[in-house]
Amino acid sequence: MNLKKASCFILSLALLCACTDKATQDNNLQNLTQYVDPYIGTGDHGHVFLGANVPFGLVQLGPTNITEGWDWVSGYHISDSTIWGFTHMHLNGTGIGDLCDIALMPVVGNATLGKGVIKDPNSGMYSFFDRNTEKVKAGYYAVHLDRYNVDVELTATKRVGFHKYIFPESTESKVVIDLKSKINWDEPVETYLVQENDSTISGYRYSKGWANDQRVFFTARFSKPMKKFIVSEGQDVKEGIELKAVGVIGQALFDTKDKEELYIKVALSPVSIENAKMNMQEELPGWDFQQTIADADKAWNEELNKIVIDVDDDAVRRTFYTALYHTMIAPSEFCDVDGDYRGADGQMHTNGGFKNYATFSLWDTYRAAHPLMTIIHPEKMSDIINTMLTIYKQQGKLPVWHLVGCETDCMVGNPGISVVADAILKGYGGFDKKLAYEAMKKSAMLDERGIKYMKEYGYIPYEKEEEGLSKCMEYAIADWAIAQVAKEMGHNDDYEYFLNRSKAYKYYFDKETGFMRGLSADGKFRPNFNPFESVHRENDYTEGNAWQYTWLVPHDIQGLLDLFGSKEAFVTKLDSLFVVEGHLGDHASPDISGLIGQYAHGNEPSHHVLYMYPYIGQPWKTADKVREVLSQLYHDQPAGISGNEDVGQMSAWYILSALGFYQVEPAGGKYIFGSPIVNKASVRVKDGKTFEIVAKNNSAANKYIQSVSLNGKPYDKYYISFADIASGGTLEFVMGDKPSDSWGTTVDVLDATEIKE
Repeated sequence: MNLKKASCFILSLALLCACTDKATQDNNLQNLTQYVDPYIGTGDHGHVFLGANVPFGLVQLGPTNITEGWDWVSGYHISDSTIWGFTHMHLNGTGIGDLCDIALMPVVGNATLGKGVIKDPNSGMYSFFDRNTEKVKAGYYAVHLDRYNVDVELTATKRVGFHKYIFPESTESKVVIDLKSKINWDEPVETYLVQENDSTISGYRYSKGWANDQRVFFTARFSKPMKKFIVSEGQDVKEGIELKAVGVIGQALFDTKDKEELYIKVALSPVSIENAKMNMQEELPGWDFQQTIADADKAWNEELNKIVIDVDDDAVRRTFYTALYHTMIAPSEFCDVDGDYRGADGQMHTNGGFKNYATFSLWDTYRAAHPLMTIIHPEKMSDIINTMLTIYKQQGKLPVWHLVGCETDCMVGNPGISVVADAILKGYGGFDKKLAYEAMKKSAMLDERGIKYMKEYGYIPYEKEEEGLSKCMEYAIADWAIAQVAKEMGHNDDYEYFLNRSKAYKYYFDKETGFMRGLSADGKFRPNFNPFESVHRENDYTEGNAWQYTWLVPHDIQGLLDLFGSKEAFVTKLDSLFVVEGHLGDHASPDISGLIGQYAHGNEPSHHVLYMYPYIGQPWKTADKVREVLSQLYHDQPAGISGNEDVGQMSAWYILSALGFYQVEPAGGKYIFGSPIVNKASVRVKDGKTFEIVAKNNSAANKYIQSVSLNGKPYDKYYISFADIASGGTLEFVMGDKPSDSWGTTVDVLDATEIKE
C-alpha cells in the first residue's frame, strides 16, 4: 500500500470511528425532552420565553402577545390570549423588555397593519387564540389563530426560524413582515425591506431600547411565489421593491386553497443580509419541516442528557428538566456560521476565531448559572471567556449586562470579573490569561458606577451614589475573586490590595442593630432606619432590604461572623431571617419575591444564604431550608418559578441544589453540600468523564446527610471541589430522617469568642 493510499485509509478509518462513536452516543440518548414543559415560568413573574429554539441559539421564535408591561418582558404571559406576531428574538426571564425583532404574522383579509390595541379588535392585526389549540415542546410551537382561521407551526435552527402556516381558501391570504411594532422599551430607528425575487425578501431592523444600538439583519424565503409584495410606512400602502424608513411593514400576498401549507424560512445575522443568506444555506438549505423539528428535539436531548437523573416523582423530573432547558436558552450565539460577529465597538468583525455570545445577565448568572456551566458545558468555556475578553478590548471593561453587542450597565457590581476568575481558578484554558487578569484589574479600577468613591473612602457613601451599599458589597465580592487569581499568578501586591478591598462590607455593619446600613461620607449611618423597608432604586439596597443584604458576603463568611461577635449571635440572626415578618414598603421592587420570612428566593442576592449553615457546623438547617425551597418555590405549573427566571439563574439554583450542592464563593469551585432530591444522577463532565451522584435511603423525610463517600472512601468535608467533580467518579450520600450527630462538624468558620453550642 503506498503512502497516499495508507493516509486515505487511516483518515477513512478515523472518520468511521468518529461516526460510530457519534452514532453510539445518539443511540444512548434518553428521551428527556418529554419532561420539558416550556409553560413552567410563563405565569406569575417568571417571564420565561415560550416558543421554538435550540440550545444557545440566536433565534428564539415564538408568539408575542399584544400586552406590554413588566410581566410581558419576554413577549408572552400565560394569562394572555392574543398574538400580534411571531417574532424571532426573545429574552428569557429578565426584568426589562426588549428584542421581539422581525415579526411575521399570517393574515387573511384587510386587517389594519400593526399591533393594535386590546380594546379595539379592529385597530390592528392581532388575533385571539384558544390555549387548547396551543402546543409547545422543546424546539416546537403550534397554535390556531381564531381571527384568520390559520394554523401556525414553528421550529428553528440556531440562526433560522422555520414557519409553517396552513391557510383557508382565500384570494386575500397574506404574510405581514412587521419591522415597526415593538414591545415595552424598544423602538425602531431605521428599518429596511427589499423584495429580491418572487419568493425572497430581505432587510434589517435597527432599534433603540434596553440595548441602545440594536441591529438585526435577515432574509426570508417562501415556499411558493408571492402574488404581490407591497411595503408601507404607517397605513400608506404602496407597491415597490424596497423601502427604508423608521418603521417599515411589508405584505406578501398569496392566493391559497383550503388547508394549503405555506412554509417560510427566516435567517438572522448580527452582521449583514448576505451573512443571513449564508446562515440559511448552511443550517437550513432544504424544506423538510418535520426533520427540522426532529433535529431541534435531538439538539435539546443531546444537551439535556448531560445530566441523567433518577427520581421517584415525575413532577420533580419535569421541574428538573425544564429548569435545565431554561439554563440553555442563553447566552445565545451572536455570530454567523463563519464566525463573523458584531462587537461591543459597534463594528462588524470577520471570523473572530471564537464563537461570540450575547445576553449576559451576569449579576444574576455569576452565582449559579455559570458555575453550573463550568461543570456540564466545558466545551463552551473558552468561547464564553473569549467573548468577555473581546468585549473588554472593545469597550474598556468586562461585560456587566451585555445584550446583542450593547452594554446596558444594568444592575450593580462587576459580576463579569467573578465569571472570568472562576474559569481561571478551575483550570480552564483556550484564552489569554494575562489579558484576562488585565481585564479584571482594569474593570475593578475604573472610576465609574461608584468605584471611585470606593477607592477614595474604602466604601461608597450613600449621598455620593444611589444604591451605594449594594454596589460596594458586590464590588467586594468581585475583588475577592480577583485576589484569588492574583495570588495564583504571583501578583502579591495586587492580592493584598484586592483582598483588603474585598472586606469593604465591614464598613456598613452596624453592631447595635446587627444589619448592613448605608453610611455617609463622614461615617454616619443613614437615619430613619427600617430593616424591612425597600425603596426601589432610591435607597441603599438594590432590589432588597437590610435583612437580605446583611448576608451578601459569600466570599468571607468568617469575617461576617466576626462582625456579630460570636457564633451564637450570628446563628440567632441567621435563623431569624427565615421567620421574621415585616412590610417591605409601598415602593419595594416586585423582584423581592419567594419570601420565607425575609429570605427572598425570587431574587438573586439571597441565593447563597441557605448554604451558610455548613460553614458553622449546622448542615441540617441547610437541608431543611433547601428542601423547603425545592418543594415549595419550584413546581411544574406555569407559576412554578418564584421570581424572574433571570436568564437561567433561578433554574440553575434548582439544578445544583437538586444534585446536592451549590457554589457559595464567587469563584474557585467550592460546592457546599445541601440535600439532594435525586436518588441518582449521572453528570457528564470534562474530557468525556462521568460524575455519578448517589443518595441512598433518599426521601422527603430522609433529607439529612448522615455520611458521604467519594470514590468509595469516607469523605468528611461539607463541600466538594470542582476538581473532584471534573475528575469524574462517584459521590455517595447516605440520607436519614434526623440530623447526623457527627457528619458536617468539621468547619472552616471558627467562633471568635470560643462559644460552643
